[in-house]
Amino acid sequence: MNYQLVIVGPLETNCYLFFCPETRECAVIDPGAEAELIFPLITHLNLKPVIILNTHGHVDHTGANLEIKERYQVPIALHQADLPLLEESLQLEFGLMLGARPTPRPDRLLADGDEIKIGQTGLQVIHTPGHSPGSVCFYSAGILFSGDTLFCGGVGRTDLPGGSWKDLIHSLRTRVLTCPDETLVLPGHGPRTTIAEEKENNPFLE
Repeated sequence: MNYQLVIVGPLETNCYLFFCPETRECAVIDPGAEAELIFPLITHLNLKPVIILNTHGHVDHTGANLEIKERYQVPIALHQADLPLLEESLQLEFGLMLGARPTPRPDRLLADGDEIKIGQTGLQVIHTPGHSPGSVCFYSAGILFSGDTLFCGGVGRTDLPGGSWKDLIHSLRTRVLTCPDETLVLPGHGPRTTIAEEKENNPFLE
C-alpha cells in the first residue's frame, strides 16, 4: 500500500502520507499536530511532499499545517465550505488548549470531483458534508481516506458548529457506502476498516 500512518496529538489524529512509489511525491493528509513526528517519517521514506490535504477544518486535523507548509513550501487544500471554521472562536480556543498554531488559509479550495495529482497516482475528492459543511473524503484505487465522516464502528459527531446529522447520513449512504465493498477505509481516528465491514457491523448505518 502506498501510504504510511503517523498518529499525532492528544486526540490521536491519524495523519497519512499518501505517496507515489515511482516519484516519491506525497500528500500529507490531516497533519493535526506534532510536526516533529511527521518530519522524520517523510525523511525516512525519502518522500517529497507536494500538497497538504485537510479532510475538514477542525484544528485536530489542521494543527501542523503551518509547520509542514513552512518546511516544504507546499500548498494547503481544504473545501471552501469549511473556511469559516478556521476563524470560529471555539476552534481557535480549542487550538490554544492543544498548543496548535492557527493554520494559514488554504491555497487551493477543493470541490467535489476534483482530481489531485500525486506523481503518477492521484486522489479524487468526494464531498461528504455532515461532520462539518466542508468535510471531504479522498479516494484512490480501493483506498478511502474518510476523515471524520466514517470510523470503524462509528461515524462523525455532528454537535459541533456546522454539523448536520441529516447531511452526514445522506453523505454516508450516497457517497461513501457506494464505494466497492473491498475498499479499505482509513479514518481520521482509530483503526482502519472496510466498506463491507461497516455495512455489516456499524450500528449507525442500519
